[in-house]
Order: sequence, then structure tokens, then C-alpha cells
Amino acid sequence: MAGISYFDCNVSIGRPKSGVYRPCPTAGELLAEMDWVGVDQALVHHALMRGQSPVVGNQVLVEEIAGEERLVGSWAILPPQTRELPQGEDFFTAMAQAGVRALWAFPMEHRYLLNRLTFGPFLDQVAERRIPLFIPRNAGGTDPVATWQLVSQLLAEYPKLTLVLAAHGPWGEDRYFRPLLERYPRFYLDISRYELDGGLGELVSLYGAERLLYGSNFPANAMGGPRMMLARAEISEEARRAIAGDNLRRLLQEVQL
Repeated sequence: MAGISYFDCNVSIGRPKSGVYRPCPTAGELLAEMDWVGVDQALVHHALMRGQSPVVGNQVLVEEIAGEERLVGSWAILPPQTRELPQGEDFFTAMAQAGVRALWAFPMEHRYLLNRLTFGPFLDQVAERRIPLFIPRNAGGTDPVATWQLVSQLLAEYPKLTLVLAAHGPWGEDRYFRPLLERYPRFYLDISRYELDGGLGELVSLYGAERLLYGSNFPANAMGGPRMMLARAEISEEARRAIAGDNLRRLLQEVQL
């Protein structure tokens, strides 16, 4: 659509262990894929952040996307108690210096509990600074109920947290997430797997477009599918523009490092 700039909120670079569509090991290859699909910008994390360790992956990401203005970095977090990542203010200073504007949590892969007991004042600071925290659909394991229970508990403990649930499944999990949209104004959804006939139009009509983010979940899924879904959705051009990129740009501009 003319005049609409697509900003993908959920893209991984590097070589994941398995189960991917077509990985892009380098920033150049990712940019070529984005050009082919028609995506202007991407919020990027690295496969090593998830499959190995944020200690390694966070730094590799920064080095890989250095100088690429269309790619915005995001880091993964670990429990402060293990002291594997910079502590307290040093962590946010490092984010600012690296140009990182968002965070990911992978509790299943990295074996921790994503709750106040573990993260305490660290996530208070993340919330206060309005840093978006993304969590994947499998954060609670293969059972979707466990993931939505995790999300519900986390938001209850940190109601001001800017939380984004990514790639939540193709069958429509509205009965899980609509109560959260109603209660928590800083809760957002990545629409990359919201492959429900007419679902996006109904969701926008009921809750507005402000808390929906275009994402692709690339390379686990093809980048073009969600873009076409959004381009063809029966919603207003204003809503389409917001979901395509304006909502994410607003969130990233709000970050205070």
C-alpha cells in the first residue's frame, strides 16, 4: 500500500538450531529479504541470544547490525542473580551505547522463572523506562495455557510493563488475550501468526489498532505472509498504517535509557 512503511517487530538474524524457513546469517542477507518482501525496517534479535546465551548473542547482534540504520537491535535478558549480564544502571547504559531499544525473555530456553521473585526491581526499571519486553509464544512451554498464565501473572506483578506477546498462534487465542487487552494498557500483540479469517478486522473494531504490531516471526515463518495479511485486512488505512509500523515507532521513541 502506498504511503505505508512496514516495520517488522519480530525478526531473528543468524542460524537457528532447527525448524526455520530460511535463515539470514548476515545483515546484508536480511536486508535483501526485507527488500524483496517490501519491509522498510526491522527490530532484530540474534539466534544465538536464544539458542546459546544472551552473553554471546547480545554482543554478536550489535556487531552484525552496526551501521545498518534500517535494523534496530534488541537484547535478551537473564536473571540478575547469576550476574552474567551487566547489573543495574550499567545494563541500561550498555543498551544506550549499543543502540538497543527493546528486550526479549526466553525463560524456557534459558531455564528461569519470569516473575517478580526472579527479576524484582530490574523489571520495575524496564517498566519505568518504557522498554518493550517481548516474550515468545512458547515462553510457558508447548501448552498455550501455561504461556498465558505466565503473561497474566507477569502483568499482575508489573502492571506498567510494556509487554509484547509474539507469534501467539494461528488459531486465534482471543479468549486468552482479550481480557489482558482490557485490563493492561501497556500489553501489546505481535500479529505475525494471527491467521484468523476476519480476526484482525474484528480485533481492531473492538479494541482499536494501537496495541497491535506487525511482525513476521522470520525465519521461523516466511516474512511475506503476515505482510500480505495486513495489507489485505478489512481495516481502515489509518489502522493499517498504525499496525504496519507507526505503533512500534511510537513505542521505541518512548524508551528512556
